Amino acid sequence: EALRDVSPSGGGQLGGLAQAFAAAVEEGARQTARLDGERRQARHEVGAVMNELERLTRETLPAAVARLGEGETADTVLAELDLPRLPAVRTLAESFVRELARSERRVAAAQAASAKALSRVQAKTVSMLADLRDMQERHSEEVFGDLLKLDHNTSQLGLMTDRLALLMGGRSSRAWNKPIVMESVLRGAVGRIAAYRRVRLHCSATAAISGFAAEGVMHLLAELMDNAANFSPPIDEVHVYVEERSAGVVVTIEDSGLKMADAAMRRAEEAVSGRMSDLASLQGTRLGLIVVGRLALKYGISVNYRPSSRGGTGVVVLLPPQLLAQQREPAPREPVRPPVTAAVSAAG
Repeated sequence: EALRDVSPSGGGQLGGLAQAFAAAVEEGARQTARLDGERRQARHEVGAVMNELERLTRETLPAAVARLGEGETADTVLAELDLPRLPAVRTLAESFVRELARSERRVAAAQAASAKALSRVQAKTVSMLADLRDMQERHSEEVFGDLLKLDHNTSQLGLMTDRLALLMGGRSSRAWNKPIVMESVLRGAVGRIAAYRRVRLHCSATAAISGFAAEGVMHLLAELMDNAANFSPPIDEVHVYVEERSAGVVVTIEDSGLKMADAAMRRAEEAVSGRMSDLASLQGTRLGLIVVGRLALKYGISVNYRPSSRGGTGVVVLLPPQLLAQQREPAPREPVRPPVTAAVSAAG
């Protein structure tokens, strides 16, 4: 303002310079004031964010963890918590709570699966003890039949315990150091399920599974046969076919149950793909499919569902060449003695 009062008597050029200088000083003052205001606003916003984050870590998140641990849902917790007001911090809190809730569901599902498997193990153990006590009172000519029954119960028990181990990240209880021919692999699988009398084998393949994969293949096929038997009428048979192809050995399992809906078939295929790790997404009766998926992923096995020509559902299993033994002489038959010798037919 002082420069504006300068008399232009000193010359028009000097007056113009003074005017320009005054305008520049005024603009600089305005810019400084604006920047000062922005700095104050930034400090205020940073302080607000820090306060919200401190409250989030000290109060909000611990309360959310405690309530989710008690079984409450993410929606309930988010609706009742005093969430941060700042949008960015609020979004962070909501994402954390929902992810933690998903983790809690996975843990709860794993615990439920373990508890269910253990209860079935306990029931089978009680059944075995009852059989043994009953055997003590029987005549000697009946011992062989009793032993076969006990052997079958033990085989089912082994399938259940191996299923639990695989669900919990463990491994199967048995391993083989020699190739096992396909017919013995199939019979070993059938002998592990309750409905073994309903399974009919059609196997003329001479291929053998390498020892390192034999137990895994046996367990995988047992789970699929058990699933087929459980989801078909109790008087209907489950048929298993084996073919040797250039791409490997193809095993087809067909039942006569109700046709699987498209959505159910997609869920089953996702489970056997090995990509599903969330047990909460499957019903308890289909937990065996998660085991199938993990074994399929481990050994490079392809498992696909399709409608069955028998009216129910078919499962096509492709055992790749890397699982097959390169035989120079016939592979020994695996000495499995399941109680299915007379009940299961092997069609040539």
